[in-house]
Amino acid sequence: MKPIKVLVVYALKNKQYIKKIKLKDKVSVKEAIIFSKILDLIKININNNNVGIYGEIVNLKDLVNNGDRIEIYRPLLVNPRELRRRKMLLKNKK
Repeated sequence: MKPIKVLVVYALKNKQYIKKIKLKDKVSVKEAIIFSKILDLIKININNNNVGIYGEIVNLKDLVNNGDRIEIYRPLLVNPRELRRRKMLLKNKK
């Protein structure tokens, strides 16, 4: 069987962590993240963060496919809806 190649990515504001890995079998997203050892670099708990493949939120139990880009998302500091509301209030005050 041909190896499965995937990328595991975590991006901070000023730095990106990208790990290229090869897997022998189809594994879950969680197993691929653990196998990549990216968690040793970023010290986060993936059970508390959303993960996705090419921008689509996925479950940690979903299987990865060849060529997938697994993205670990940072927690939101501000709700985007609240941020837009604040911007509109500031704009209307001018």
